[in-house]
Amino acid sequence: MLLKSLKLKDFRQFNGEQRIDFSPDKQKNVTIIMGKNGAGKTTFAQAFSWCFYGKSILNGVLLSQELQDKMFPGDQEYVEVAVELVHHDREYTVKRRMKYKKDTNGQVVPAAQSADFTITCKDASGNTTSEQLPDLKMKEILPEELSSYFFFDGEHIEAMSKEINDHNRSRDIAEAVKRLLGLKAYDEALEHLGKGRSSVIGSYIESYNGNADSEMTALSQQIGELSDRIEEINGLLANIDASYETANDKIQDLDMRIAKNASSKELSSRREELEKKLKALEIDRKDKIGRFVKSFNSFGPKYFSTQLMYDSLMALKQVDKLDTGIPDVTASTINFLFNRKKCICGEHLEAGEEHYDALYKLLDSIPPKSLGSLIREFATACEEKTRSVEIFKDEFDDKYKFLRDYENTRSDYEEELKDISEKLDGIEDVSSLETERARYKRNLSSLSEDRDKLNQEKGEKISLKNNNEQRLHELSAGNVKNAEIDKYKSYAEYVYEILKQEYDEKETQTREKLAVSIDKIFQEIYNGGFSLALDEKYNIKVTPELQTSTGQSVAIILAFIAGVIKMARENSQAEGGTSTSEPYPLVMDAPLSAFDMERIQTVCEVLPQIAEQVIIFIKDTDGNYARQYLGPKIGARYKLDMVSKTRTDLLQGE
Repeated sequence: MLLKSLKLKDFRQFNGEQRIDFSPDKQKNVTIIMGKNGAGKTTFAQAFSWCFYGKSILNGVLLSQELQDKMFPGDQEYVEVAVELVHHDREYTVKRRMKYKKDTNGQVVPAAQSADFTITCKDASGNTTSEQLPDLKMKEILPEELSSYFFFDGEHIEAMSKEINDHNRSRDIAEAVKRLLGLKAYDEALEHLGKGRSSVIGSYIESYNGNADSEMTALSQQIGELSDRIEEINGLLANIDASYETANDKIQDLDMRIAKNASSKELSSRREELEKKLKALEIDRKDKIGRFVKSFNSFGPKYFSTQLMYDSLMALKQVDKLDTGIPDVTASTINFLFNRKKCICGEHLEAGEEHYDALYKLLDSIPPKSLGSLIREFATACEEKTRSVEIFKDEFDDKYKFLRDYENTRSDYEEELKDISEKLDGIEDVSSLETERARYKRNLSSLSEDRDKLNQEKGEKISLKNNNEQRLHELSAGNVKNAEIDKYKSYAEYVYEILKQEYDEKETQTREKLAVSIDKIFQEIYNGGFSLALDEKYNIKVTPELQTSTGQSVAIILAFIAGVIKMARENSQAEGGTSTSEPYPLVMDAPLSAFDMERIQTVCEVLPQIAEQVIIFIKDTDGNYARQYLGPKIGARYKLDMVSKTRTDLLQGE
């Protein structure tokens, strides 16, 4: 399939009718469409998908905004995309049209029975006929599931890079490659002959005449059921194998990541330890501050008055009457003795006598005539308070030392945590990787058990089926009709085995040839140093293993697709081959943006040599590179002129 032209009518920002003619020159087989971001490169590229399959990543109404603004309620307008192409040397026009109407609320919505899809064919005489089943014809020209191999952008590339390394999707890729390289006919023939119940061989088994023998009827029924179950088991085993390989790849990847990030385990452990210490330190700080406040409220005033009490006591030591008072003896006591005229000791007290005069002199040292006793009591109280605050001072010193050390310790912990975080930045957590690895190991074990059980069941079913077929063969010998059916079945089985053997050889040769082709292309893009390998299940491996970037993913996909296109092109030119295929174009949206300068040059040099036709949508900023490296291969050049946000004009030769 080669593209001749693309015509748009009021498709998104492309107002009115705008057309692009792709270069038909085999030497200058590159068509460039340049435009800045927002000009409509992606819209233009998506026009192919909408025209061919009625699908696109574009959201909302496809009708141009300028035309929408001119419509009145009740008005109808249509958007249309038409692609002219050549398929197997016949010219086709693929056209999709969709009507819109403006409702009474001023909203533009699809009109009833709005979709219209047609394919017309022009024969060698110039006569034009319409395909009665256009969807079926489009599937023949380019099935939708294969279109992403020839019409793709950055999102497709990212998705395809994952698929190629996904064992569950590699079967889809294998099917696509077989179809593109002309091997699908073998697959369909083998499926038609087959061993399943609905195949030719299965139908022969079903058609045995069991009227004369109920055993033959039962055997035919059992063989059909066994065939169905064996096919079902084969499908389950294929899924298990794909899942097993995916899990195994994951484990190998995790092993490398665990080894690479081994230091993170020790660092993570130390970080956890430091976080616990910080938490404990904070709890201890709050506890000590609480106790300190409580102690301060109780003993703080006493502590700060200690010096005052000390100074007061030092001054009172100079007072003579400090120690002359008698504790608990007051003036009232002495006056009582005077009135009784008898001392406590029994001596008579009379004014003028020695004992009387001594007691009378004592009145000067005791309350209320003297402060001596009060001073003594004050001194005693001061001594007691001074002793009590000594405990507060020790506690104060201890807690102050902790708080002072706390700031330093916390600062040290936080600094070490910061250093660990910086080291762990960009390093994966090994603990989580090990958890994930253990999960995949359990998955492998479960898959192995399921596979063993299915293989055991498959072996039993095959053995029973073979025995039943042998018994059926013996029984059929006694019936002319059944003997004839048995002979035809044997012929079909023989053809199946011969065709299967030839298919296996062709498929192996094709795959090995494709592997060599994509490896060569990839090495040209990367100037050697790396190689691509394609295993028997069409999984791609890069050696040595790349830390895949966007550019490398693009290079792998380009090499893969270019290899397929190259082989399809070579097959179409070969004579006498059994495989049938044709060349396909390569339509890419901004493929150069993912590469560095060196890679841009090699990509530009490689692609025109491989594909029969190359159509590239590129940003203005990449225009100089395209002109520099693709110049001799450019057969047509266009520019997307962004007039406004809702309008883009297609200019030729810019």
